Amino acid sequence: MNLPIQNPLRRGISRRDFVSVLGAATAATWTGCAAGRGGNGAGGGRLFFTSNGKTCLIHADGSGLRSLEVSAPGQVTWQPCGFLADGRVLLLSMEARRDGPGRPFDEYYHQTPTHVWAHDLDRGTLEELATRERVAPFQTPQLVLSEGRILMQVIPKRPGHIVNMRLDGTDAQEFTGNDEGLPYGLSLSPDGSRVAFHLAGPKGYQIWTSDTRGRNRALVAAHPDYLFFGPTWSPDGRWLTYQACRFREDPGHDWADLCVGRPEGGEHRMLTQEGAMWFGATYGGSARRGGGSNVPVWTRDGRILFPRRIPGSRVPWEYQAQRPDTDHFNREFRPEQARGGVSICRFDPATGRSEDLTLPTEGLWDFRSVESPDGRWIAFCRAETGGSPGLWVQSAKGGEARLLTRGLGETGADHPRWLPGMARQS
Repeated sequence: MNLPIQNPLRRGISRRDFVSVLGAATAATWTGCAAGRGGNGAGGGRLFFTSNGKTCLIHADGSGLRSLEVSAPGQVTWQPCGFLADGRVLLLSMEARRDGPGRPFDEYYHQTPTHVWAHDLDRGTLEELATRERVAPFQTPQLVLSEGRILMQVIPKRPGHIVNMRLDGTDAQEFTGNDEGLPYGLSLSPDGSRVAFHLAGPKGYQIWTSDTRGRNRALVAAHPDYLFFGPTWSPDGRWLTYQACRFREDPGHDWADLCVGRPEGGEHRMLTQEGAMWFGATYGGSARRGGGSNVPVWTRDGRILFPRRIPGSRVPWEYQAQRPDTDHFNREFRPEQARGGVSICRFDPATGRSEDLTLPTEGLWDFRSVESPDGRWIAFCRAETGGSPGLWVQSAKGGEARLLTRGLGETGADHPRWLPGMARQS
């Protein structure tokens, strides 16, 4: 199905959009970095994942589980945001939030100081980056570039914009303007020359590409009835995959459809129909809940992995469109209404053929799939209806999946990413 690019919807930037930047930043800066050590089995690599508010590491054979322990004065929360060329992990920390009672989110959250660090996993060293010529208290890494530069989200005032700067913070150059909307979900082309991103602005959610300075832009996808989200580059750099959500009919963004388009614009195609992809993942029960956007990812051989729902599936966490979204969740737990499930699907855009890598099963929700660097293994999360997810791995050829961990204290595991090949094994 081809969608014309016409008369995009005018809509504001919500609190939900703004908070999404942190999660999208984490996902975006991994792009192009999901490499790992090979080997004769899945034990040849390591994975990052999040559990109980911490970042954890585990070998792909299930051994070596540990949490990432870092600290610095005044820092309350930490999260990984990618890798530098020398193999160190890029970390984002945040001081105590400045919003709260009597301090509205819209006015005070972006006044919370954040800090960016380079961390050596094995030596334990920690170096703060982007300390010179700071543009704003609140800044988050979006995409690591070549030649010691980075795209950084800075928010001197909402909604914020992106600058291209050196890793030390100097020579900051505008990538997007503060009046354009909220750009996030950035992905770097295989040759490092172009950037794809979605822009949440007055004209809706649109997919764009540009050079690394934000110039020479091309509009890839826009339509007043669709929210376009999460572009990533094909291995050969000739295509983008992303998703399209009918947000008017689905205000909770539960479901979307898989799309591809040319980075220079044109040949936009919708590959699935009727909200086949699980977009806004939600899981857990009333005592412990979680979630975050799913995005489609490419395999090394040019196919696409995405979480495909059983037709008619319904999540247990029901979005409450009739009330204001004050917590970036805005849902009620109604497990009695849940039905169906989600499996990991591999789609070939060249032929239109698809295959389920995991078995579609009532009450099982598989998501967050990511291929190992050698293309032999798929790591993913699996949650039962009303339960917290575990981290699983299976052969890319299919077959039986193997549970690695249910997280720290069995509190759940989410957001798996393979470590890069230059990371030394402990």
